[in-house]
Amino acid sequence: MKKEIIKTAPTVEAAVKAACDELGVTENDVSYEILVQPKKGFLGIGSSDAKVRIEYTIKPSLSALDFAKTLLKNMEIEAEVKTDVRDNGEYLINIDGEEAGVLIGHHGETLDALQYLCNLAANKKENEDDDREYTRIVVDISGYRAKREETLRTLARRTAEKALKYKRSISLEPMPSHERRIIHSEVQKIEGVTTNSIGTENNRRVVIIPEKN
Repeated sequence: MKKEIIKTAPTVEAAVKAACDELGVTENDVSYEILVQPKKGFLGIGSSDAKVRIEYTIKPSLSALDFAKTLLKNMEIEAEVKTDVRDNGEYLINIDGEEAGVLIGHHGETLDALQYLCNLAANKKENEDDDREYTRIVVDISGYRAKREETLRTLARRTAEKALKYKRSISLEPMPSHERRIIHSEVQKIEGVTTNSIGTENNRRVVIIPEKN
């Protein structure tokens, strides 16, 4: 996404600086075009300011961050928003605050919806020729995702134990794909059981199956 503003100032340099201060970026982050050269005049008579068009391309991660902050503001939720870059190149937006819990929802459904919208904001294309690489945005609230992952891994182990004990398949509740992957991954560590996914769309779930001897 691009931002463009026009500034006037006694000099080109002053106009560019004023634009950068307004955008919250450095001069190295922008490009500019001089629309009108400044004129000094004579004894102050006939002088005129420079007029400059400044263009700034917003990074995908900042587009997502701006979207998240605007949403919190519109919902009147007070929370601290921090960003980080993971080792795999994903951008993490972490929202922390007592009021932010409302954005988690049942088993993180609302949080997943927020993450989806942040990814849309980050990867919105300006035109059909925009071929920039997809930027993956992960949104978390007060460390919820790590807690949920541990809960799922514990569930996988306990359910696998039951499947082995009673020698029957056990079906879990419907889950989104990233949660099902956690279940599959954890059960793979346990001998004597395997997993399968059944169902369609929002009703897709994991079945833990004892292997036949």
